[in-house]
Parts: sequence; C-alpha cells; structure tokens
Amino acid sequence: MMTNLFLDIEAGMVDWARAQFALTAIYHWLFVPLTLGLAVIMGIMETCYYRTGKVFWRDAAQFWQRLFGINFAMGVATGIILEFEFGTNWSNYSWFVGDIFGAPLAIEGIVAFFMESTFVAVMYFGWKKVSRGFHLASTWLTGLGATISAWWILVANAWMQHPVGCEFNPDTMRNEMVSFWEVAFSPFAVGKFCHTVTSAWIIGAVFTVAVGCWYLLKKRETKLAVESIKIGAIVGLIASLLAGATGHLSGEQVAEAQPMKLAAMEALYNGGTDQSLTVVAWVNPFKQPDYANEEEAPLRIAMPYALSVMATRDIHGYVPGVNDLIKGYTTPDGRTEPSYAEKMERGKKAIAALAAYRKGENKEANAQFLKENMKYFGYGYARNADELVPFIPINFWAFRIMVGFGCLFILFFAVVLFFIYRKDITQPRWLQKVAVALLPFAYIASESGWLVAEFGRQPWTIQDMLPTWASVSNLPTSSVATTFIIFLVLFTTMLVVEISIMLKQIKRGPEYSATE
Repeated sequence: MMTNLFLDIEAGMVDWARAQFALTAIYHWLFVPLTLGLAVIMGIMETCYYRTGKVFWRDAAQFWQRLFGINFAMGVATGIILEFEFGTNWSNYSWFVGDIFGAPLAIEGIVAFFMESTFVAVMYFGWKKVSRGFHLASTWLTGLGATISAWWILVANAWMQHPVGCEFNPDTMRNEMVSFWEVAFSPFAVGKFCHTVTSAWIIGAVFTVAVGCWYLLKKRETKLAVESIKIGAIVGLIASLLAGATGHLSGEQVAEAQPMKLAAMEALYNGGTDQSLTVVAWVNPFKQPDYANEEEAPLRIAMPYALSVMATRDIHGYVPGVNDLIKGYTTPDGRTEPSYAEKMERGKKAIAALAAYRKGENKEANAQFLKENMKYFGYGYARNADELVPFIPINFWAFRIMVGFGCLFILFFAVVLFFIYRKDITQPRWLQKVAVALLPFAYIASESGWLVAEFGRQPWTIQDMLPTWASVSNLPTSSVATTFIIFLVLFTTMLVVEISIMLKQIKRGPEYSATE
C-alpha cells in the first residue's frame, strides 16, 4: 500500500490537506491555551473562597468560570474536527501508524474528556447542591481533566516528532507499538507537555491581567480587578519562568532528535563547534535562503557559544548546520552521520525490500534489511535533498517572536507585581493600557511556538519515517479545497461569536451575591 499508492495522488492534494489541517490546528489552539490557563485562575479563586468563606471569592470564581465555559465549548468543537481530519485527509498516515497514534487519542477521549465532562457539570450546577469541598475538588478536577487531555494529545504529537516504542511489521504494513510506556512517557513527550502547558498558563494569566486592567481603566469592579491582576501576575511570572526553563530543555531535545529543525530555527547553514546563538539577523521572510552558497545570514547579531551550550551543554559542542546535514558530517568525537543522498539511497532500497517481501521473494533477508534500514525508510520517498529542508524563514522568525515575547512577559509580570505590592496598580493608566494591548501578542507568541514545532518538522508527518506526500488520502484536490473554505468560514464565525460573547460577559461583569 505505502510503496506506490501515493504516486497516484494529485499534486495539489498535499498542499490543500496541509493547509486545512494547519487552519484547524491554528484555530483550535486559539481556544485550548485559555482553557488551560483559566482553569488555574478559577481554581485559585475558589480555593480562596474555600479557605476564607468570603462571598467575594465565590463571585469572582463564578465570573471566571463563565468565561472558561464559553472558551471550553469552542475548543471542544474545533478539536473534534481536528481528529477527524486524520482519517479523511491523511488515511495513509492513519493506516501506517494508527496502532500507535490512535492509542493516546483514544485514552484522551475515554479518560480525560469524560473526566472534564463529568466535573464541569458539577462545577457549574453544583454550587448549592454539593459541599464546598466537593465543589472545589470538581473545579480543580475539571482543570486537571483538561490538562490530562492536553497530555495525551501532546504524547501523540511528540511521537510524530520523535517516534519511539514501535516496530514496523511488513506483514501488516503498519508500525506497531512495542512499548506503551516508552511512547507515553518519552522525554520528548514530557518536555513538550511541560513547555506547552506552562505557555498556556501565560495566556490565561495575560488574559486575566488584561481583563482586570480594563476594569480599572473603566473605573469599575476595582476589588475584583485588583485581586484578579494579583493572581494573574503571580501565575504569569511563575509560568513565564517555567516556560523559559522547559523551552531550554526542548531545545536540547530538538538538537538531538531533529537537528534540521534546529538549523532552520537558527538559519545555521554551516555548523561546527563553538556555535553562537543568533539574536537577530536578516532572513528574508518570504524566500528560502540560498543556504548552499551562503556562509551565514547577513546582519547577524549573536551570543557567543550560546547555541553550543543550549544544544550540547558544552561550550565547545558541535552543532550541524543545514549543509552539514545534507552532505553528512563527522563530529569531533568521531560520530559520523551519513549524507542525505546516502539516506535517500538506503530508503529507496528499504522500500524495494518491502515490495519484494510482500511478493514473497527472499522474505527473511528482505525483512532483515528492512529492519536495519527502517530509520531511513522515509528518505526513500524524496526526490532531492532540498525537499527535506523546512522553510527556514518561518522557523527563524517564529522562534524569535516566541522567545522575544516570552522575555517581554517575564518583565511585564514583574512590573505588574511591583505596582501591586510596592505602588498602586489602580493609578498607572499606561500600565493598564499596556496590559490590554499585550493580550493578542500572547496568542501570537503561542501560535509562533507551534509554527516552529510543526514547520520545523516538515516535510515529515513522522520524523524521518513518513513525508507528507506519502501520508495523504487519495482524494480529489477540489473536495479538500472546498472543505478548507467551509472550515475557514465556520471557524472564523465561531471565533467572532466567542469574542462577542466573551466581551459581553466581561462588560456585564460579575454577579455579586448579597448573602452567603
């Protein structure tokens, strides 16, 4: 199936399938991080109510829970469509790795989603029906369910970035799981989960501070605003620092498992030892650079040795560039990496061995050859090495947008906390306006992180194993293009509706209780 089916697929199908999945994922991720972030905010506020018994905290928790609920519903709708697209547009992919990829998604649906659905009902409708302790537990378990849901989805994504715990079965033509624990708790999955969730907390914190500052600008709901800003800023500062630490861990893992992604992020054309980390350089955002003939990006400002330290924990560590990966290289400690030409040749031989095995020719020898060269299998579908280099400008600039705003948010939350505890947060209108203005940039930073993660992996749907053009369904391009347009209109409408409802709820403000 995998050896020749994709040859009959229309050329435009790959681009439209990728565009549709990217569209759905981008819209979905507009809703998910706020869900994860507000889960922490509303949990803390209800904990304050549980500890103090003050009605104010219950009213505050209910206010943020209403905003959480609106956003939660939109996230569920887009998430369901996203998972269906694997079967409709990426059937070759689903066939090839469904035994592995489907497991975490099934667990996410059976365990995490049902957990969220159960306790979210208690959270919204159980205020006067269950004890304060049980209701508090339901609120935290709703957030925990959303976080566990994110865990299993990120396990699936991490496996695509760094496939482990599996073996290819030539009889079934599928990759089959041999170690569930290796898939579920791989270092790549743990690192991706920690970085993604902490970045989601940042969005929840920025949103909370922005809403609080909007109330201060309007000179209303002052107590709610100040307490919300305080909680949001504390959560945001902690989350920003954690995101920086987990981001460094992710950088190390990318350097080891996806060196081409790291080279694209840095616009590093020719690597070596003692590599500096690029702060900024001129990389044309609309054109793939001529990496074969350029020494480095022009107008480059860099931090000496920092890339070697990030990638290898060694100030003199070797970091390969784009050309090194294409041509092959040998590290100072003697480790040799074959060229892309050699990998492509081995991949083509592996594909041929699979075809011969399927015909019953010398099955034992072909099975052994396939096992030894399976890590190059995906390279056999490439026509030239340039097809295996991701689009460098997107990776380069998206990475800097993510890191730049991450550093800005650390400073922002620190300044907000300074005014909360040392000055008067109700006075500096410039800071309140900055807080409101920063809200969309939190989303831009978060989406940029996903652009790096996914564009940096291209052209692979599964790193080094299966490229996009061997993964798609054999469908008419027109049908996918049509559904792309439908989804674009649908998701945009949903986003407009959500923003409209959220703004109405924020303008309406909390519903204060007169008595306990």
